[in-house]
Amino acid sequence: MCGSHIQENISSHKHFIFSGFSELGAMKSFISIPFFILFMVSLFANSLLIYVVISQRSLHSPMYILIACMASVDMSLPLLLIPNLLLNVLFNLRGISLSACLLQMFLIHMLGAYQSALLVWMALDRYFAICRPLSYHDHMSLPGFLKFVIPVLIRDVILVSVVVLLAGTLTFCFKNMINHCFCEHMALVELACGSTAINSLVGLLGVFLITMVDFLCISISYIIIFRSVLRSGKANAKALHTCITHIIVMVISLTLVLTAFLSYRMKNSLPNTARVLVSIMYLFLPSCINPIVYGVRTTEIRQHILKTLSFCLSLKTVNYS
Repeated sequence: MCGSHIQENISSHKHFIFSGFSELGAMKSFISIPFFILFMVSLFANSLLIYVVISQRSLHSPMYILIACMASVDMSLPLLLIPNLLLNVLFNLRGISLSACLLQMFLIHMLGAYQSALLVWMALDRYFAICRPLSYHDHMSLPGFLKFVIPVLIRDVILVSVVVLLAGTLTFCFKNMINHCFCEHMALVELACGSTAINSLVGLLGVFLITMVDFLCISISYIIIFRSVLRSGKANAKALHTCITHIIVMVISLTLVLTAFLSYRMKNSLPNTARVLVSIMYLFLPSCINPIVYGVRTTEIRQHILKTLSFCLSLKTVNYS
């Protein structure tokens, strides 16, 4: 009888309920206001950046194409996160099946890994442009560049798939309330009964092999670049300006990732609402900041954005007149 009762509990937990921000009670609906504003900023800024890069032939170079790819990822993450969060806090629609949860987890973590990979490819682009300009077009042409793209993508797909598949093998026999607003890996794993040591270990391995390895590759690339620029004087000052833009984006992304990662390792020191907020912002905030950083600091993009906005405003003025 006892065994059948346990089996019933194990088999019943294939549906989960998000409880993120539940500590705020009736006040949680107000949190939708800043998230909705940031969501609209992200969609507008990234869409404008992608449009400018696609529409201007002068921006059809590897560096700008990579920036457009980053904007595509930055726009995809809010589309995955924010509508679900708004439905949760405004209309109390908080349920999700295990299969949908695992799919959401895979997409979110895969896009996060792809963000990190794009920063590596941007660093490689600047390395070849500054340190090996004569072979730049050989390395950054599509066949040459795929040699750097494919191994990183294979790594990311394997690591994220393993993390998600291991989470899918767990049994959830006690609780089905996810202390979050989306299916974050550790938020789901902490609900499992039995040992989750292998899940935590693989999660740590994923953080090291993706975030930290990418950070080391990027750091080494920029150290070599800065040494090359210092030796050559002012010849590569413009290229160095672009490097600093990439470094700003990288530092923002890495800081938010590590903050979110540490927030789960010291969960007893942080209120649940604060931990959920940090986890959301590390995925969401770069999508608002990155296009603004690129738009402000990259001269060619800034000029074309201003021209596009001026043209739209002139059309609007003509229509009203």
